[in-house]
Amino acid sequence: MNLSRRSFFSKSVKGAAVLSGIPAIVSSCFPEKEKKEGSFDQLKKNDVILFQGDSITDAGRNRKNLKPNSNRAFGTGYAYIAASKLLNDLPEKKLLIYNRGISGNKVYQLAERWQKDCLNLKPDLLSILIGVNDYWHMRVGKYDGTPAVYENDFIKLVQQTRDRFADVKLVICQPFIVPGASTVDESWIKPFQPYQEAALRVAQKFNATWVPFQKVFDKAVEFAEPSYWTPDGVHPSMAGSHLMAEAWLRVIQ
Repeated sequence: MNLSRRSFFSKSVKGAAVLSGIPAIVSSCFPEKEKKEGSFDQLKKNDVILFQGDSITDAGRNRKNLKPNSNRAFGTGYAYIAASKLLNDLPEKKLLIYNRGISGNKVYQLAERWQKDCLNLKPDLLSILIGVNDYWHMRVGKYDGTPAVYENDFIKLVQQTRDRFADVKLVICQPFIVPGASTVDESWIKPFQPYQEAALRVAQKFNATWVPFQKVFDKAVEFAEPSYWTPDGVHPSMAGSHLMAEAWLRVIQ
């Protein structure tokens, strides 16, 4: 195949993916599932679902509003989009869904508020996205943590939860970065990888569902520039939030 034909073919494939939208991008990152999409069989009637994390989960929520299933309590990010989808599709299950992400948090800060913002809510499904601040704040001299500290703190947090609720369904989300946006460049990749590897080990240790956000964003930037998905390389745009919600929903179906 000559260069011009190869270029045309590449552009055609990318164009097709963009036209078919975010679901197609996410689908390319996951193996085909046998069970029917949208079934969400692991969710039971009256289940409590809790999203935990940092600013990516917080997404500007009103922290004075602690109610479940409340627009203002969720902010505008992936947690809001995913929760809205579940509530729309599964009214018969009467789910109670909370967002307790707080901007700037690192793992030890989750631990400091874990009784109030997790254990007291008695979650049946707990989703955690944490890690980018553990690296970012260290990078800019505001924190002296290491990947080992991150992993050990994470293990203690999840173990505490499992000790209290043996049957809690765990969803651990991969912390991610998108080089090429305003803040994140290629120099982030190598030092951030140990944090991502640590998060995966925690997920494996506790047999948690894993959401591979890095893989999803890596695929997405093949079809639109990094800043389309996240202006700074960390915080998702509207499109990036929808991309994350689609991936999150896919893994719990």
